Amino acid sequence: MRTLLNVIWLVFAGVWLALGYLVAGVICCILIITIPFGIASFRIAAYALWPFGRTVERDPGAGCLTTVGNVIWVVVAGIWLAIGHVITSIPLFISIIGIPLGLANLKMIPISLLPLGARIVDVDDTGHLGR
Repeated sequence: MRTLLNVIWLVFAGVWLALGYLVAGVICCILIITIPFGIASFRIAAYALWPFGRTVERDPGAGCLTTVGNVIWVVVAGIWLAIGHVITSIPLFISIIGIPLGLANLKMIPISLLPLGARIVDVDDTGHLGR
């Protein structure tokens, strides 16, 4: 079922969202100082392509620099990527078959806003069921 949802996701939302993350990542890497943001953006782009069967875990040991970096990220790119998730989820919710995809889209908003200090892991590796 995860594979089927991922294929449908890829066609209707994944490619467009991943492109947004890739553009943000390239811009961040060009600006040298923001390379850590670019790397985080590339990780999220891969997650945006194939989200079902994976989840986000926060690193409890992330320090205050992670918090400062996340605040900068929200202002520069995070809010725009989160808006992209909301806009992409609306047509998915309109169609009945797209409701799980719309929910997955909304579930990605926290990592689009706060990417630093987060890891994307397989659900099977975390022990979580259904996430």
